[in-house]
Amino acid sequence: MLFYAENLTFLHQYDSYQMIQEYQIRLQPRQASQEQSIKEFIASEKGMDVRTIQHVRILKRSIDARQRTIFVNLKVRVYINEQSTDDEYIHTEYPDVSQAPRAIVVGAGPGGLFAALRLIERGVRPIVLERGKNVHDRKRDLALITKTQTVDPESNYCFGEGGAGAYSDGKLYTRSKKRGSVEKILNVFCQHGASTAILADAHPHIGTDKLPQVIENMRNTIIRCGGEVHFQTKMTSFMMEGERVVGVQAVQAVDGDWRATEQREFRGPVILATGHSARDVYRYLSASKIEIEAKGIAVGVRLEHPSMLIDQIQYHNREGRGLYLPAAEYSFVTQVEGRGVYSFCMCPGGFVIPAATDKHQIVVNGMSPSNRGTQWSNSGMVVELHPEDIDEAGGLTSEGGMEKEDEALRMMLFQEQLERTCWQQGNMRQTAPAQRMADFVNNRLSYDLPKSSYAPGLISSPLHFWLPPFVGKRLQEGFKKFGKMSHGFLTNEAVLIATETRTSSPVRILRDATTLQHVRIAGLFPCGEGAGYAGGIVSAGVDGERCADMCADYLK
Repeated sequence: MLFYAENLTFLHQYDSYQMIQEYQIRLQPRQASQEQSIKEFIASEKGMDVRTIQHVRILKRSIDARQRTIFVNLKVRVYINEQSTDDEYIHTEYPDVSQAPRAIVVGAGPGGLFAALRLIERGVRPIVLERGKNVHDRKRDLALITKTQTVDPESNYCFGEGGAGAYSDGKLYTRSKKRGSVEKILNVFCQHGASTAILADAHPHIGTDKLPQVIENMRNTIIRCGGEVHFQTKMTSFMMEGERVVGVQAVQAVDGDWRATEQREFRGPVILATGHSARDVYRYLSASKIEIEAKGIAVGVRLEHPSMLIDQIQYHNREGRGLYLPAAEYSFVTQVEGRGVYSFCMCPGGFVIPAATDKHQIVVNGMSPSNRGTQWSNSGMVVELHPEDIDEAGGLTSEGGMEKEDEALRMMLFQEQLERTCWQQGNMRQTAPAQRMADFVNNRLSYDLPKSSYAPGLISSPLHFWLPPFVGKRLQEGFKKFGKMSHGFLTNEAVLIATETRTSSPVRILRDATTLQHVRIAGLFPCGEGAGYAGGIVSAGVDGERCADMCADYLK
């Protein structure tokens, strides 16, 4: 067995026989799955008695599946002749802020929740407004989408406590390292109940079955420290004094019923963290002449394979992943006619879910439980789309148009048009239009469809015909390239499910790079993915903390 490393770090040393060391090691999956096997490997390589190794803590873990022999790369901390006294994660202290100055946080997704927690750290009392329900009550509305084929526009996979990420996988991987501490975000998750494995894994993942309780624990921290959380409370406008936001006006459902509402006012500077699907907010900003701009997005489909097939391909083994490896992931990216075509939000061992936010839309997304144990694996397969690709009427250049609105909303209007077309193709229900992968590439109608995880059901549809050619043709060429990169990937065992449109915000709310306030309006802090400054749970959390810091400085 090979031993790569040493780069020993002596953290403490009491005498020559009592110490803590760190090693980089490379093991086969079975060895890496048990602490005793790791101890025996280290003892053998270092010529020590295995009985002197009291504990091994895994600091970093990744899988190297580039060759037929799979290895697990580990960075471990080894405790020799002493017990571990280190905390598994770094604790954050949250003081009582019940008598502190107030700040309003609009939205209880990751951006809003981490902003609220950071405000407490900084001695500010957060008042959190969430248009949807708490994380457990919204689950019943998600089940009704399948049962009734209708979507509650205020409680769905995008709106509600935890935001779009609460029931769409809980993946924590991010490439964003420059704007804040990713490690801080992961440690706060652990403090609120997430497994400490997320601190070690290269692609950390909480899982849709575990994340709701973590989110509830974060809410309880906010309330325990003197903050407030108001559900079914929707911001309708800002309260202004000249060029300064001093609060928000909102409507609140009476006894949980939106048929009766009451007007509410909440005063304080505003962190606006509404998520990428709050289109009423974008329309309000546009109508109020609050500076926003169209932002590039990516649109396409959900591609679902049998998870066994992906395991076989990625692990180069007909038996799949076996007993000691997780469900396999993949990542593809290429260029087709000047635009990126790539996989997005890959969910091994997961489900495809209905993620629309209104009745006349079909939108799909993906999620995975913590064990990633379903018989399917799915990923968004999307095409990069720039604002200049959309004409002034809101349609793709030279491909028709729609009712003209503010130019800054052109990407949002295109999303709406495609989602409405998809709903019409799905028989005006949540049954999603679908096509086998090879049939799509070869412009053939699929006369039957494979079994799918998408609970509302699929309907065979010629996606190659009605998807905008700008998107459909590039997807076809991209799939051909991916099939050459990975033998067996391009197959009729896989199915395309339309349509994936909510990859990111179609709008950017302009803010100052230093103060993070809106470029013109003081006291307004556009935040997270909905404002166009993040992409995913962790980066939204990082941006929420940054906005909270700037808001706390503003209050001083």
